[in-house]
Amino acid sequence: MREPTLGNPQNTIEILQKYNFIFRKKFGQNFLIDTHVLDKIIRAAEIDKDDCVLEIGPGIGTMTQYLACAAGKVVAVEIDKALIPILEDTLSGYDNVKVINEDVLKVDIARLAEEENGGKPLKVVANLPYYITTPIIMGLFEKQVPLKSITVMVQKEVADRMQTGPGSKDYGALSLAVQYYARPYIVANVPPNCFMPRPKVGSAVIRLDRCAEPPVRVQDEKLMFRIIRASFNQRRKTLANGLKNSPELDYTKEEIEEAIAQLGKGPAVRGETLSLEEFANLANILHNKMN
Repeated sequence: MREPTLGNPQNTIEILQKYNFIFRKKFGQNFLIDTHVLDKIIRAAEIDKDDCVLEIGPGIGTMTQYLACAAGKVVAVEIDKALIPILEDTLSGYDNVKVINEDVLKVDIARLAEEENGGKPLKVVANLPYYITTPIIMGLFEKQVPLKSITVMVQKEVADRMQTGPGSKDYGALSLAVQYYARPYIVANVPPNCFMPRPKVGSAVIRLDRCAEPPVRVQDEKLMFRIIRASFNQRRKTLANGLKNSPELDYTKEEIEEAIAQLGKGPAVRGETLSLEEFANLANILHNKMN
């Protein structure tokens, strides 16, 4: 197996020119061109020969080459069919890589884990397009895909949202959802000049370690997330008004106000001040009112 040849601007430009590749804005394509960042991602993901890695959006195969050298197997899912001949070229020296030309949101990843890794948990590594970061990450968690960890390059602002706590302007539904399923921590900040073409904003590598058990006990997980969404859909409103105005919730004004009081909060409390544990407790209180 050969050493990685991609990861610097010159080689990336040569490959793109060779295939007359045109960047497609709708796929949010920004290729990584910094070998130090690539090394950092591989180290942060703690990839070894026992691992089967799912890479989402391999692009021209830059990070795929690094993953192939470190992992036992790499399954790379790429939506852009124009990149498939390039990947066949750049990955030709790696016999432990399988490329799937699909939209990852339509791939049955639990089945993929069964077929490619005997049902054992995968490690996910990706340089994610900004526009689809949240659907991909939440899809992996909510569908109960067997996962050890997710190590991804995302927009810096999104990484901050994933790991922040109550009271921060970045705190919201994504923070709570990620922290319910995983332990997040930012590995590295990555400036725009590490990509081709250069994005307008900074990026960050964040690792999400899947929790064996959720950190809070909640009787109705779906109800808790409906409450969380309602709390942040209208951030300027009080928690009570946010819940009362939500089409997803079917509680009277009195039931909501009583539940908030039972939680030990006043009528003016806002959702952005509640912790994950408090949202779980509120969901349990409301759940018990209906049962």
